[in-house]
Amino acid sequence: MGSSFVNADYSDLVDTSQVKIPSSPLDRIIGQAEAVRLAKISASQARHLLLVGPPGVGKSMIAQAMSFYIRRPTEEIRAVHNPLRPERPFVEIKSAAEIMAEKDEESSIEEQVLDPGDAPPFAAERLGFRCPRCGFISSFTETVCPNCNAPKTQVSQSGPFGDVFNVLGAAFGVQNNTDRVTSTRRVGDKEEVVIYERSGEKIKVLDERALEKKRKQEKKSPSKVIVPLDRNPFVLATGASETELLGDVRHDPYGGHPHLGTLPYERVVAGSIHDAHQGVLFIDEISHLGHIQRYILTAMQEKSFPITGRNPQSAGASVRMDKVPCNFILVAACNINDLQYILSPLRSRILGSGYEVLMDTSIPDTPENRVKYVQFISQEITSDGKIPHMEISACNLVMEEGKRRAKEVDHKDNSLTLRLRELGGLIRAAGDIAKTEGASLITSAHLKDALKIYIPVEEKIKKVYGNLGAAYDIENSLSQKSNQYEMPFHNYNEDRSYL
Repeated sequence: MGSSFVNADYSDLVDTSQVKIPSSPLDRIIGQAEAVRLAKISASQARHLLLVGPPGVGKSMIAQAMSFYIRRPTEEIRAVHNPLRPERPFVEIKSAAEIMAEKDEESSIEEQVLDPGDAPPFAAERLGFRCPRCGFISSFTETVCPNCNAPKTQVSQSGPFGDVFNVLGAAFGVQNNTDRVTSTRRVGDKEEVVIYERSGEKIKVLDERALEKKRKQEKKSPSKVIVPLDRNPFVLATGASETELLGDVRHDPYGGHPHLGTLPYERVVAGSIHDAHQGVLFIDEISHLGHIQRYILTAMQEKSFPITGRNPQSAGASVRMDKVPCNFILVAACNINDLQYILSPLRSRILGSGYEVLMDTSIPDTPENRVKYVQFISQEITSDGKIPHMEISACNLVMEEGKRRAKEVDHKDNSLTLRLRELGGLIRAAGDIAKTEGASLITSAHLKDALKIYIPVEEKIKKVYGNLGAAYDIENSLSQKSNQYEMPFHNYNEDRSYL
């Protein structure tokens, strides 16, 4: 990495590869001092956060960085089969300690694993490994002994044609061998039950103690993990549908019939609000959720939300699992003009247990803030990973472009824009040019070239046509002229004969 700049001075740097990028994600956010401060408080105190501002000023970065400041999840959520009412699965919450104890209990079952040749002959024969005629050991999947060509089947004495059926069964790949053999053996002065099971190409031996532990485990109702312990504490739910956000129960064409279909507990799918339990739920453009905001409000209030089938035509519509935990930190974001569409009760809930932040769109053009700009440029290049670093002289041109945009867009003099997403695109465009030329660094020439091509199409239209209105008029006229030779043009505001 090289040496880092200090005391708001980057004049000693040659290029951005010498900039030391902060290890703390929130310290990588440029110019949003108040938002960063409140984000750290929200993460440590589990408070909600509403970020208001235009696109590209760092709202998503702040939300994602918060997940680095909260504790890792300590609970796992499971859907458990309800034998009395399968369509009402139980919810089970397991702590990390309980999960570890379960794993220890499972591993404590003393199971002896033998090669088929080391097992008692009768067990090896019944399990399909040993040939009853010559004693040759082979895979249980082979129906005929590869040594003597005799069928590896147990001869049945149930009728006069038993031999014939066994030979025919072996010829068609059908065996009467089993995957489990129960027997007894003497241990000292006692006789105990022992079970021999197929375990791949081995034989597993279960004694009475192992069988007792296994019976206890089998008595437990079967379950499915719907929110694992080891998970990402940051959940991005921007643009999620109602089903994705709140959870669902998958459809089963057999209606969950125990002998044909899939039991309801196995079809339960957690939503984003449940995945974010003990973590951060980030929803950008939250106002676009419309009425779904009410469900978010309920989940925030109750810290739990039921999972139910949301398609009335699905077999999952009758399934419901209540009180599924969803204790999350909500980080919501929106533009200023969409603020009015956020439900008042939801904003009240955020303010009652959190903070609202107006994002800055520019910062004063000071030496200290120019140093932050150099840090931003270095971060963009490093995160992209496909373009070379930038000379400091070219960094100064980026700052001048940032200064121009602050004046033109936000009408701020002597300021640097914080609409950094588009500025990052300019840096990548210059980097692409440098890369295609085989340059080791992005120079001022590369940046000047990028400034010519990396402009919004509206600005290109203005340069060609003078203004957007003129472009619309010209294109509409050309379209009408080209269409008159193909089909009559109808002005539906005047010609109403189609009614």
